[in-house]
Amino acid sequence: MEAVTDTLPYGSWPSPISAESAAAAAPRIDGAQFVADEIWWGEQVPEEGGRTSVRTVRSGVVVDVLPAPWNARSRVHEYGGGSWTAVEGGILLFVEKSDQRVWMLRPGTAPAPLTPADAGMRFGGLSWQQGRLFAVRETHDGGAVPARSIVEISLDGSLREVVAGSDFVAHPALSPDGERLAWIAWNHPNMAWDAAELRVGGLDDGVVSAWTTIAGGASAPLQPVWVSTDELVYADDPTGRWNLWRLQLGHDPQPVAPADADTGGGIWVLGTRWFATLDDGRIVAVRTQGADEIVVVDPVAGGIRSIVTPLATGASIDDVRGAEVLVSGSGRTAPGGLWRIDLDSGAVEAVRGGDVPWGDEWMPQARALTVDGEHGPVHAFAYPPTNPRVRADGGELAPYVVFVHGGPTAHVGGAASARIAYLTSRGIGVLDVNYGGSSGYGRAYRERLQGQWGIVDVDDVASVARGVADAGLADPERMAIAGGSAGGWTVLCALTRTDVFRAGISRYGVADLMRLAEDTHDFEARYLDGLVGPLPEAADVYRERSPLSRLDAFRAPLLIQQGAEDEVVPPSQSEAVRDALASNGIPHAYVLYAGEGHGFRRKETIIDAIEKEYAFLGLVFGFATPGVPELTLD
Repeated sequence: MEAVTDTLPYGSWPSPISAESAAAAAPRIDGAQFVADEIWWGEQVPEEGGRTSVRTVRSGVVVDVLPAPWNARSRVHEYGGGSWTAVEGGILLFVEKSDQRVWMLRPGTAPAPLTPADAGMRFGGLSWQQGRLFAVRETHDGGAVPARSIVEISLDGSLREVVAGSDFVAHPALSPDGERLAWIAWNHPNMAWDAAELRVGGLDDGVVSAWTTIAGGASAPLQPVWVSTDELVYADDPTGRWNLWRLQLGHDPQPVAPADADTGGGIWVLGTRWFATLDDGRIVAVRTQGADEIVVVDPVAGGIRSIVTPLATGASIDDVRGAEVLVSGSGRTAPGGLWRIDLDSGAVEAVRGGDVPWGDEWMPQARALTVDGEHGPVHAFAYPPTNPRVRADGGELAPYVVFVHGGPTAHVGGAASARIAYLTSRGIGVLDVNYGGSSGYGRAYRERLQGQWGIVDVDDVASVARGVADAGLADPERMAIAGGSAGGWTVLCALTRTDVFRAGISRYGVADLMRLAEDTHDFEARYLDGLVGPLPEAADVYRERSPLSRLDAFRAPLLIQQGAEDEVVPPSQSEAVRDALASNGIPHAYVLYAGEGHGFRRKETIIDAIEKEYAFLGLVFGFATPGVPELTLD
């Protein structure tokens, strides 16, 4: 490690981590698969407009299996997922973003469509099972509510609906004898993590003739996997934690290695896998208690073994072959990536990403902390200013930014992202908060937010900020809050309901609950029933909670960033906040990014957003921000 060579004010420390290198440091992985002697993975390519390619390594070089301009991205549920899979002979099957059709790419040929040119159909959650391609189909018919079903798509282009009968479906699993299908189903007003059903139905000429619910109803089962013709392993949370269960049809389910941790999470995107079964009967799984760990469960011997990996959060068990497993996620000291793990030897190999070009000494070490909040303990991760070459004057306290994740049923897990390191290397601390309602701590913690969105989340982030300031680690006069989507909602609520934060950064944040209920897409159309209350009965609560109902309460400067094509939180929400700030004379900046939706994908957008956030913090907290363009507040 280099010796400290300078003393400078917090926030203005020179850093080798540019916005451009931060944007490129953490490849966004979208599934991975063993394909013959290669490993294929999906990867978002920011420098190509954020398109998702399918890639592999050949002769030591990363190459595109799916060439530009093809873009493997599903829009089922708007969040997509499971947009590609590979089959024997190196054939790629993928959902093309522009038309949402399923296409087939054979080696040495151009892609050919497998599904009809129907603007009303979307596909996602592709899975190749026993020589058959299954997918989730979402059908839009004018103003009608979208319908979802599980379909089978043949490689000659024929399409067959296998099962419907619920508002949402996921995780189709074909039994080894091809006689049964298992899947997850749920209906409005529930989200999948509130209440879902694991269903099994017999197949008659490839179509489910009748089905039975074998788990769930009051719990939230996930990811059925057949281990024999009449036996399943799946995750479920009837005990309050998502654990593994084994069920032989006709018998009661039996727990598999129960733990005070979660193997499971919210079905925000299709295709996420939290565990996989091995040919020898063992199970490799993700276990989450705040941070993630990878474990191997031996149901026969009864043993559980942890595998030492770099992973800290967002872990997905993407594929297994023999004793090898492909796992994607984010590391404790390295940005996101894809790793191959040998479960027998414990060897871990980075396939893509998982390293830092500027050196580990620039990555802050996450410190898990728990503070007492008004509604119970609140979990968070603290990242202190970290720069091996600079220190601050001993009498100065560091400015901090409180990060608020989206969802709100999501979680963070102690992974030092490049975006966090961009700030900490410049002398700005970061607090990443898992407020009440976050996953990763069990059902009771998730349900803390029921009916209390805009109350519990705000109180919790404020409690963490106060706790760190009271401990003398952060400057209470230079505390900012930043978040996107549902996190942006908490930002806006915190700025209008508390006096803890002196500045805010809202990325496509929710500002008006009534408008959100009217405008949002069907996947989340009833999400607010649980978070706030059903309409029209709770209309007064919707209005009272919304930041736009408290326009006079905006006092702190605000940076607003918004995608012009966002269909989850339309630009009208951010523009209403902008207009309110202008009317109240509050310093602010509004940045609208053309071509972006809900979450930024283009390289130029990500770079600009990072630099503008840094410039904004320097402007409102009074430190120099070398190397980035100046920002003007209106």
